[in-house]
Amino acid sequence: MVLVPGLLPPSYATWQTVNYWWQFFPIVTGIQWLTRFYPQGKTSINSRFNLPGKWAWAIMEAPGFITLLYNMYTLPPLLGITDGLPWENWTMATLYTIHYLYRAIIAPLLLNPSMSPIHPLVFLSATAFNLTNSLCLSGWLAGYGPTTKQDWAGHLYMIEVGLVVWGWALLGNIFHDDDLREIRRSALRIQHEKAARENKPVEGVDKLYMLPKNGLFNYVLFPHYLCEWIEWAGFWMCGGWSCTPARSFLFNEISTMLPRALQGYDWYVEKFGKERVGKRKAIIPGLL
Repeated sequence: MVLVPGLLPPSYATWQTVNYWWQFFPIVTGIQWLTRFYPQGKTSINSRFNLPGKWAWAIMEAPGFITLLYNMYTLPPLLGITDGLPWENWTMATLYTIHYLYRAIIAPLLLNPSMSPIHPLVFLSATAFNLTNSLCLSGWLAGYGPTTKQDWAGHLYMIEVGLVVWGWALLGNIFHDDDLREIRRSALRIQHEKAARENKPVEGVDKLYMLPKNGLFNYVLFPHYLCEWIEWAGFWMCGGWSCTPARSFLFNEISTMLPRALQGYDWYVEKFGKERVGKRKAIIPGLL
């Protein structure tokens, strides 16, 4: 079923236009270098417009994989692709879906003890990012990129390497995310025990932050960002140099997350002091 003619699923002209301009998104992210205003997570603010952290996060992240899967199933028949897409296309679609199932559903709704509120500005920006990104990727994977075995010929080795890079980076992402979650889980367990002893209500851990120390946290403050970059670098390797949507995705993530990591480093120094932060860098061990 065509939801929005020419857009969902996208026509070739629409996909080509969006995919071309999506490459220049890092120019837009330049505004982050000019302001410290980012009302989400550590730097969330009190506002009557704030949205509940867990549900806002899930709703703004889920459209990515939903849009991708919708286009993967609806676009090929419209383009006359009756024999089905190659397994390579579906493998890349599966990688994207696994990541966002974890990021949009499992992490916020099942694993995170709490999440800071999210401002509507962040919510709308993230939703637009995910919709645009998935439109570009799904267009390439569902019919406007390689569609036959011959198109993928000679690329098996790069796919295998890309899968290994992607898989280990995803595990690294999850590991460091969970290290952050354990800070709040541990504090919440202590609060429950204290509340039971003293018959008092649990205070909550919505804005509790500490310096994590496991894994790459010994070297950088945002290893989960770094792991995600490596993850999408592996994804790009699977698609090959000609997969411009995967390339744009990686560069757009770096341009979006790098200023947040550097500002987050300053936040940690202000909160805990330079001595406690020590020799840790923001995101790249020993460099940045």
